[in-house]
Amino acid sequence: MFGAEHSQQVERNLADIEAMIARLEVLPFDDKAAYHFGQIRAALYRTGQPIGPYDMMIAGQARASGLILVTNNKKEFERVPGLVLEDWSEA
Repeated sequence: MFGAEHSQQVERNLADIEAMIARLEVLPFDDKAAYHFGQIRAALYRTGQPIGPYDMMIAGQARASGLILVTNNKKEFERVPGLVLEDWSEA
């Protein structure tokens, strides 16, 4: 939303986002995801290789839900133990 709100074509970009979101199932960040986030944060700080807080939340959600995380930022997310990744840009 920040990018859309900060763009030159706010209304058009917000409409594009709404159209995309309407096709997706948006998962709540629940207690299970928060628990995994906490585990991930502790593990990464123990190894001295933390990732960004939003990336940890995304990883926590994916791991808690048993989902494959599709990203082109594998270098960052590969540090997360137990996270299954796919990079579709490599195909």
